[in-house]
Amino acid sequence: MMRLSRCNGTPNIGVYASVNESLALVAANSAPGFVEDVETVLGVETILTTISGSFVLGSLIRMNSNGAVVSGMVESTELERIKEKIHVTVLRDKVNAAGNNVLANDHGAIINPKIGASAEKKIAEALGVQTVRSEIAGFDTVGSACVATNKGCLCNVNATDEDIGLIRDILRVNVVKGSVNHGSKHVGAGILSNSKGALVGDDTTPIEMGKIEDGLVLY
Repeated sequence: MMRLSRCNGTPNIGVYASVNESLALVAANSAPGFVEDVETVLGVETILTTISGSFVLGSLIRMNSNGAVVSGMVESTELERIKEKIHVTVLRDKVNAAGNNVLANDHGAIINPKIGASAEKKIAEALGVQTVRSEIAGFDTVGSACVATNKGCLCNVNATDEDIGLIRDILRVNVVKGSVNHGSKHVGAGILSNSKGALVGDDTTPIEMGKIEDGLVLY
């Protein structure tokens, strides 16, 4: 299932939530309609929260079915709330916006090459997967350059054949290049997806939706 959606007046819905196969962490100021979209299309339970008082959860958290990695800016009350539903590791590194800097599914993770060695080890342990350092399409913010599930990956249209091969090897899914929201290459910012479905920003064109459907295997 795929549905067009909007959060907080913007089609960049991936910035405001993080999702795995059973749970979504959603910005606390999200409208009820967006929360309903998340629950219905992705088939998950939702928790409305903040990270360091910020609503950009998708930029600050990366989850898979094994656990979550969250920015070191997280406050103790926020952390305890999230821990009620999923094992959480706090990323205490100068590069700690986990959602932007980690691309992961249940098979593997690709991380920003600037992340420190100790933080990389914590990411691997938290998510229970192999990690590899790499840029994608020339961007070190690999989590915003792509969106990946256990079924497929949509990546920045400028990704090289080498990038695509790496994603296939590490995440063990097929890869399709595409865009979102009428030409945005930062597909991670405009899509929220798991293996059950996808929410896409409501500026996304029908042609883009076709590529997203192919990349994330939404059929």
